[in-house]
Amino acid sequence: MTRLSNEEQDLLLRLLRTCTVGPLEAEPDDPPPEIRQAQLDYARAAEKIGLRVVHHASPPPGTAIRDDVPETVRQAARNPDFLEQQPSLVLRLGPEAPRERTVMFNVHLDTVAGLEPVSFDRSRFTGRGAIDAKGPAVALLAGIRAARARSRSVGTDVSVLVQAVSGEEGGAMGTFGTRPLVDAGFVGRLNVFCEPTGFRYLRRATSAMTACVRVDGDGAIDDRPDAGHNATVLLGFLAQHLARTLDTGARSGRVCVAGLHTGDMHNRVYGSGRLLLNLSYATSEEGTLLERTFGDALAAGLREFRARFAASREFARTARDCTKITTLHWHKRGLPCLRSAPDWADELFERSGIRRWPDADPAFTCDAIWMDGVAGAHTAVFGPGSLDGNNAHAEGEFADLADLEAFASAVSDLLVNFNTGRGKRV
Repeated sequence: MTRLSNEEQDLLLRLLRTCTVGPLEAEPDDPPPEIRQAQLDYARAAEKIGLRVVHHASPPPGTAIRDDVPETVRQAARNPDFLEQQPSLVLRLGPEAPRERTVMFNVHLDTVAGLEPVSFDRSRFTGRGAIDAKGPAVALLAGIRAARARSRSVGTDVSVLVQAVSGEEGGAMGTFGTRPLVDAGFVGRLNVFCEPTGFRYLRRATSAMTACVRVDGDGAIDDRPDAGHNATVLLGFLAQHLARTLDTGARSGRVCVAGLHTGDMHNRVYGSGRLLLNLSYATSEEGTLLERTFGDALAAGLREFRARFAASREFARTARDCTKITTLHWHKRGLPCLRSAPDWADELFERSGIRRWPDADPAFTCDAIWMDGVAGAHTAVFGPGSLDGNNAHAEGEFADLADLEAFASAVSDLLVNFNTGRGKRV
C-alpha cells in the first residue's frame, strides 16, 4: 500500500482550506476563488518528487466564444476577468516523449459551491473537494512518487503528464480548462481522468444538451385574460407534451424537464416565460439525432396546442400566435461523448488489479469527453469513492485516507505496468 506522507496530508488540508469554488458556482457569501494559489501549492509539492511546470496559464480569450461552449460560460466570459481567474496547470515528470510513451492524468481543483468545515481525524478528510477532486489530486502525486521509487523507467522511459485544471464544475464542461490543454497536445497514450468511480475504470463519458423554450408575448390583466398571450398555459402544455414525446425509454440518455417560470402574481396573465430541459446522451451520434428530434417534438407540440385551444375564449389569441411567440434557444449543445475501447488498455487495468465499470451501468459526464477521437490515445475515468457515497456536491463531503492510499497504489501500479507490459510495452 502506498502511504500518503505527512507532507501530502498537509497539502490536502491546505488545498481543502483554499477556496476554489468555480465562478459559475459561486454564491454571494463565498470568498474570492484562489484556484491559481491552489495550483501553485500543488506545483510546489509536485516539484519535490521531480515533476516540473510546463504550462500554467489562463485560457486564450477565444476559448469561450465557440458555438459548442455552454451559454453560461459565454455570458460569463464577457467579463475579461473571468477567464483570467481560471488558469490551468500542466506538470511533467521526465523529458517530453512521444505519445506512445506518455501517460496523462487529469484532475480538477475547482469545486462546487457550499464550503464545508475542513478536518482530518487521522482516518477521514472532510471538506469541499475532499473526494471531488482535491483528495484524488494529492493521492495522484503519492502514486507517482511511489511508481518512481519502484521503477527507474517512470520519468525516464515513460513520461508522466498531470493536468490540474479549472472549469470542470458549474456546467463549464471543461470547455476552458481541459479542452485547450488537449488541443495543445498535452495527452498520452493512456489518459486517466481522476473522478470518483468506486475504483472501477470507466471507458465512457456522456454529455448533455440544455434547451430553453422561450415565449415572448403580450401580458394582460386578470379581468381580460383573453387580451394577452398566456405563457403559463402554453409552456405548461409544452412541458407535458415534450415529457411525453421524449420519454420513450428507447435511448440510454435521460430527459430532465427542469425549470418553468413565467411569474409570481395571481392576478395577471404573464405573456413571457421560459421552460428549461436537460437532455443527456451516450454517443455523439445520439446527441445529433436528439437535437433534431427535440426540434420536431416542439413543432408538433405547438401544432397540437393551436388545434386544442383555437376555439377557447381565454386562450384563442395564444393559440393563434403560438408559433410566432415561441422560440428555441440552446444553452448547451454539440458536446462530444467519450467512447474508448482498445484491448491493450483493458489488459493494463486488469493486470493492475482494477475492475472495469459494468457495461450495463450508466456512465456520467466529465472532462474526459474532450479525449473523444484523439488519435493514438486511450482514455479512462478512474478514482476512489463515489459521488453519492462520499457526499460530493453535498453537505459533509469526505474522503477516507485508506481510499486515497489505495488510489495512490493503483496509480503506481498503472505506471509501472504501462512500461513493463509483461516484458513488452503495452
